[in-house]
Amino acid sequence: MSLASFSAGNLKGDLYGGLTAAVVALPLALAFGVSSGAGAIAGLYGAIFTGFFAAVFGGTPAQVSGPTGPMTVVMAAVYTQYAAIDPVTGPAIAFTVVMLSGLFQMLLGMLRFGQYITQVPFPVISGFMSGIGIIIIMIELGPVLGHESSKSVLMALERLPDQLAAIHWPAVLLALGTLFLVSIWPARYSKIIPAPLLALCVGTLVAMGLTDPLTVDTIGEIPTGFPQWHWPVFEASLVMDMLVSALILAALGAIDSLLTSLVADNMTHTQHHSDKELTGQGLGNMVSGFFGGLPGAGATMRTVVNIRAGGQTPVSGATHAVVLLIVVLGAGSAAEYIPLAVLAGLLIKVGWDIIDWSFIRRLFSAPPFVSFLMLLVLGLTLFVDLITAVGVGVFIANMYTVRQLSEIQLKNFSVYREAESASELSAEERALLSGHQSKTLLYVLRGPVSFAAARGVRQKLVAYSDYNLLILDMTDVPLIGSSTAMVIEELIQQCQESGCELAIAGLQNPVVRTLEKLQVLSQIPENRRFANRLEALKNTVADSSLPPAMEPA
Repeated sequence: MSLASFSAGNLKGDLYGGLTAAVVALPLALAFGVSSGAGAIAGLYGAIFTGFFAAVFGGTPAQVSGPTGPMTVVMAAVYTQYAAIDPVTGPAIAFTVVMLSGLFQMLLGMLRFGQYITQVPFPVISGFMSGIGIIIIMIELGPVLGHESSKSVLMALERLPDQLAAIHWPAVLLALGTLFLVSIWPARYSKIIPAPLLALCVGTLVAMGLTDPLTVDTIGEIPTGFPQWHWPVFEASLVMDMLVSALILAALGAIDSLLTSLVADNMTHTQHHSDKELTGQGLGNMVSGFFGGLPGAGATMRTVVNIRAGGQTPVSGATHAVVLLIVVLGAGSAAEYIPLAVLAGLLIKVGWDIIDWSFIRRLFSAPPFVSFLMLLVLGLTLFVDLITAVGVGVFIANMYTVRQLSEIQLKNFSVYREAESASELSAEERALLSGHQSKTLLYVLRGPVSFAAARGVRQKLVAYSDYNLLILDMTDVPLIGSSTAMVIEELIQQCQESGCELAIAGLQNPVVRTLEKLQVLSQIPENRRFANRLEALKNTVADSSLPPAMEPA
C-alpha cells in the first residue's frame, strides 16, 4: 500500500493539503457531474472513491485524483450513448463501463505497461489535450447562453445559431462573472479561499437574489447519505461496445494520471511508480463505478494545490476524499441552488487551461511535421474520438521516427569493394580485400539495426553487381529485431539464387539468439560464420569462376 510512505512528521501538512484540495475539488466535481449527464452527485462520488483508493493504493504519494476534463468528455459520450438506448438500464450499463475501465487499468498496471504510456510523443499529447479543452468549451456554451449543454462539438455548432437567437442574459452574466472571478483572483489569496469555491459561492448567492422572470437553471435536488452499491449490468448485444468504451476510458485515464504524476514528481523531487499508479487508479475507478460515480484520474490542479499546501503522502489524497464524503453526507442539499451557468463558467476556465497555448504559440515556427501532427490529432480529437486521435498520432509519429533513424543508421553503414576506399580497415584487411580482386563486397553494419534500416541494406546493394561473395560484418551490432533477422534471411536466399556466397562475421550473443530462434542462423554454413572480419577475409576467397551476382530485388 502507498500508505507505507506515511510520515507522522508531515501529518499536519497532509491534513491541510487534503482539506485544501477538497475545497478546490468540490465545485469541479459538481460541474463535471452535471456536464457528464449523470448528475452532480455522480461527480462527487467519483471524486470520493477514485480520490481515496487511488491515493491509498497508487504509486504517486502526493497525487489527488478525481473526475477530470478529459475523462468527463468521454464519460459524457458513454452515458449519452447508453441512456439513449434504454433510459432505465442505460445509466447502469454506463457505470458498468466505468467498472470495466478500472479493471483494464489494473491489468495495464499488472502487465507493467505504465512505463510505455508516458512515451506518447509530445505533439500527440499537445493535440489531444488542446482538443479536449476545446470540446469542454464548446459543449458548455449552451449553459453559458442559458440552454442545455451539447454532447459533441458538432452538436454545439449546430445549436449555436438558435441559442444565440434566444440568449438568456442572466445566465450569460453569471457565467461571465464566474469566468472573470476565477481568472483574476490572485494566487496568494487562493491559499485562503480557492477561486473556484469563491466563484461558486458568489454566483449562487447572486442567483438566489434574482426574481422571476430572471431565474436561472440550477443543479436541482442532490441525494444525500452514503451512496448505494450497484451491481454490473450487461446487455449481450452491447458487450463489444461496452468493452471498446471501457478501453477508451482506461487508456485516457492512464495517460491523464501518469502525466499528472510527472508534474507531481517535478514538484516533490520524487519518482512515482507508474505501474502501481495504474493499479491504484484502476481500483478507484472500479469502486467508483460500483457506487455510480464518474471515472477519474490524477487531477493536475488539485495535485498542485495539495503539494503547495503541504501534502506529501497518500494521507492527503485520502483526506480530500473523506472531506468530500462528509459534505455529501451532511451538506448535499445546499448544492441544489448552484446555477448551471456558474458551473459552465468554471468548466470553460478548465477547458481554457487544458489547451496547450505554449505549443500553439510555436505552431508556425515549429518543424512542419510536428505542427502537422499536432493539428491532425487536434482535428481527430474534435470530430472523431480520442483513442483514434492518439492511435493515429502515435502511429504516424513512430513511422516518421523510424524513417529518420533508419536514414541515420544507413549513413553509418559502409560497403567496401576496393581496398583503396576502405580507410577504416587495417593494412592486413585491406591487403586481403585486394586479393579478392573486386569480387567481394564487405558490408559493415553498426549499431542496433532497425527493420527499416535492414530494408535499406538491401536497397544499398542494388548499386553493386558482379560480386560473388558478400561478407556481413556485424561486429558493432549489439542487437537486432525479428524483422531484421527476416531481412538477413532474404539476403541469404537471394545470394543462393544468384550463385553468390554469403559469410557473416562478428555476431554478438543477442544477435545470435535472435537468429537462432527464427531459424535463420542455420541457413548459414558454420564455415561461413567468423568471429571477426579479418578471419572472414582470411578464410574466404571469391571464386572468379562463379557467374556474376544478380542485383538484389
